[in-house]
Amino acid sequence: MDPHLLRTFVAVARCGSFSEAARELGYTQSAVSQHIAALESDLGAVLLQRRPVSPTGVGVRLLEHAGPLLLRLDAARADIARLTAAPAARIVIGVSPLAMTPRLTGTLADMRQKQPRWDVTVRVLGRAAITREVASAALDLGLVDGVAAPNDPLHLPDVGPLTAIAITEQPLALALPAQHPLASRASLRLVDLADARWIDAPDTAIPLAQLRTATGTGGYRSSLRYEGTDVRGLLALTAAGQGLALLPQSTIANTPGINAVPVSAPRLVHRTEALHSSTLDGPPALLAAALTAATE
Repeated sequence: MDPHLLRTFVAVARCGSFSEAARELGYTQSAVSQHIAALESDLGAVLLQRRPVSPTGVGVRLLEHAGPLLLRLDAARADIARLTAAPAARIVIGVSPLAMTPRLTGTLADMRQKQPRWDVTVRVLGRAAITREVASAALDLGLVDGVAAPNDPLHLPDVGPLTAIAITEQPLALALPAQHPLASRASLRLVDLADARWIDAPDTAIPLAQLRTATGTGGYRSSLRYEGTDVRGLLALTAAGQGLALLPQSTIANTPGINAVPVSAPRLVHRTEALHSSTLDGPPALLAAALTAATE
């Protein structure tokens, strides 16, 4: 399959319109139609219904493959560009909200004292966005977090030949409103709260799907979905009784209206990893080495 045709197909399916996809891609509508026709001819299947524009059953299946395929192509192009480009005195760091720890900020401050001419950008992003953008070279270095058994690596998406280095492991705790009946407990088992009201905050708190996997049980139903990267907003909602959240214990500590109750089972930690290309060079490589040295 020609990747140019595949990108056109993905754009049309997402936009639900040949003309909108043409504007987005910078093509004429006629060119977009020709791309779709060529792809359908190559595969011997109709991929899109025309009125209204929507993927057929075959098209839906192709979309499942298209995202990972195109991302790996972007990652390959970025990898070659890293190998052939001269190291720049700039660094773009992507950080998931709970990975913005004193380890990162302190190490970055030390490095910038030694390298005052560095041009540094820090972007706070969701976990999935960080892995994608490190693979495609939109980020030089990513810090991503999640839940894992002690000393186990995070289960990150396979988006290319990336290197992940453990930075920190911290205790987890349940964020409960101070007035919650269980807020005074010394510890709690996650499974005992499977039927509680939870806040679904996939880019800030530990995702509810990970709680189901970790405990091997269902439940953990969302009473409210919180989209964004502001941890303070999530904690304010928890304090107001909108639902529970699982977070690093240090994040919850000293938050008004919230009690941090440690998790006794299953045995889990909050883990942060630095994610980068295996061909890292220049300032990003120096920062990655400094973060690793601080861990050791």
